[in-house]
Amino acid sequence: MPRRHIRVTGAPEAPLRAALTALRTELGVSERFPPEAVAATPAVPDHDATDIPLFTIDPPTSTDLDQAMHLSRRGTGYRVRYAIADVAAFVVPGSPLDAEAHRRVTTLYFPDEKIPLHPLSLSEDAASLLPDRPRPAALWTIDLDADGRTLAADVRRALVRSRAKLDYAGVQGQIDSGTAEEPLALLKEIGEARERLEIERGGISLNVPEQEIVEHDHTYELNYRAPLPAEGWNAQISLLTGMAAADSMLAYGTGVLRTLPAAPDGAVGRLRRTAHALHIDWPHHVSYAALVRSLDAHRPHHAAFLFECTTLLRGAGYTVFRDGLLPDITTHSAVAAPYAHCTAPLRRLADRYASEICLAATADRTPPDWVLAALDTLPKEMADGTRRAGQAERACVDIVEAALLKDRVGEFFDGYVVEVEERRPTVGKVQLDSPAVVAPIESTTDPLPLGERLRVRLVQADPGAAAKVRFAPA
Repeated sequence: MPRRHIRVTGAPEAPLRAALTALRTELGVSERFPPEAVAATPAVPDHDATDIPLFTIDPPTSTDLDQAMHLSRRGTGYRVRYAIADVAAFVVPGSPLDAEAHRRVTTLYFPDEKIPLHPLSLSEDAASLLPDRPRPAALWTIDLDADGRTLAADVRRALVRSRAKLDYAGVQGQIDSGTAEEPLALLKEIGEARERLEIERGGISLNVPEQEIVEHDHTYELNYRAPLPAEGWNAQISLLTGMAAADSMLAYGTGVLRTLPAAPDGAVGRLRRTAHALHIDWPHHVSYAALVRSLDAHRPHHAAFLFECTTLLRGAGYTVFRDGLLPDITTHSAVAAPYAHCTAPLRRLADRYASEICLAATADRTPPDWVLAALDTLPKEMADGTRRAGQAERACVDIVEAALLKDRVGEFFDGYVVEVEERRPTVGKVQLDSPAVVAPIESTTDPLPLGERLRVRLVQADPGAAAKVRFAPA
């Protein structure tokens, strides 16, 4: 499932906050770091790139800013400058801070707070690419032709300085109104060019609606939010950099890739049955990627199918290789190309290692010993951390949905049956029209009508129970 941007506030003793605190205890995670986990003072990089007017694009409340970019024309093509926070400049290998990062693996996002990968003094201050503050970074320079294809790419350590902290809605507004200056206006031009190349190579980006909490009349409501086009264009720049990193490491012979095998025929067949049930026309000559691009996330049937499409992303993992011995799988099937996670080192452990290898590849030198020593155990660490993050996300959604519905047990709602178990056709999931809830449903008699509208009754909503929310046909 896609990452949900659910945020809640309130007193720590309130039932919802108490349930979320209990979840963190169950997961064994804490915001507090050991007192000895202290970031180092970084040396100033040899290359000064503070003259490049970089900007960041993130949710408006974000302060852990991993990436900053500058876009420009270069002849008939383009030049992308992409600065990534240089976390390795602050983390001493083998130090207590390094050990704690390997224990945490990723930043965990909860509706009321987050459990960061690194201390906030580092992730939201010293290493964050906040505006008007010189910061060490791994600075990528990627040259593209007129169609957006990569001509050349390299990365080096540099001192950078972002000029502006932008958010998606503001960026979309500037581009739509024609008021964006060229470095920002090019985000659409380059982003759309990269989207066309994604179609050409058979890749797919899922624009799945997000669940978000909205405060209304001193209460909270769950709504669905379809991503803005600017979010997709921004994601294409990150994908471009991740693909450049993967190509660099493959040519170098040592690296860590983000890989995803092609979905088995059975999984695609199941999606075809779901599409049919949701009354979505999927001719046999139309590919999965082409179908997904034709969907409108604002339409309930299409949104339900997009949620189901995320099942094909299961099975992604981290693949390491060294000494020129390439792995059997080097591609990510959704990207339809080799790809690496390297753009979010403040929030994801593997990215620090990928960046370090790419820096070594560009400089034609051997990666540091601490990088090579960690490669063999990195995939399992990342798998465990990613699993914990997914568990936390699913549990958070369950808790928030239950808390918002706990006083409405017995009420009736309208929705679509979006999932039915093959071996137990009376058990599945229903997606409500409003509020934005996707929850289990069970019939005591008749099979559930997959893809059909259904009047349902809320039979359970308990933030402290294992099942959380449960519906039954009305």
